[in-house]
Amino acid sequence: MPEAGGAEQRTIGTLRALILSVLLIGMLGTLAELYLLEHTEGWWQLAPMCLLAAGSLAVVWSMIKLAPASLHSLQALMVLYVLAGVIGTYQHYAGNAEFELEMYPSRAGFELFWESLKGATPTLVPGTMTMFGLLGLASIFRHPQLASKERRMEALRRS
Repeated sequence: MPEAGGAEQRTIGTLRALILSVLLIGMLGTLAELYLLEHTEGWWQLAPMCLLAAGSLAVVWSMIKLAPASLHSLQALMVLYVLAGVIGTYQHYAGNAEFELEMYPSRAGFELFWESLKGATPTLVPGTMTMFGLLGLASIFRHPQLASKERRMEALRRS
């Protein structure tokens, strides 16, 4: 029986590593894209770039040194990613809506909403940050290193 549990733990560990690898590739690619797009006008545009840089470092740290400190850092950053995605989506939408109203002051209701979604600033792209945050949180969901000392001791006794 302990053999099966060990194989299951190895599989879960491999899946966690794969998720973190995919997350890191996505974060670095998005950071490069934002840099190339010169997404640097003011702190609202710099915030996702700083989060992507910090998150990339946290992922690497978590992959190199699996410890509560690295995992808690990753967890906190991933929560910020989710928030940044929601705020960024709002920012992009609001900017598009403002532009639409300058160009077409009579727009309102669903027409304004629809045209703002399709505006020059990609409204849904900041959702990538939310996706990264959820992916990072999924990678450490019920991670044994984050379990309380009592739960870790109980798991050791069972194996």
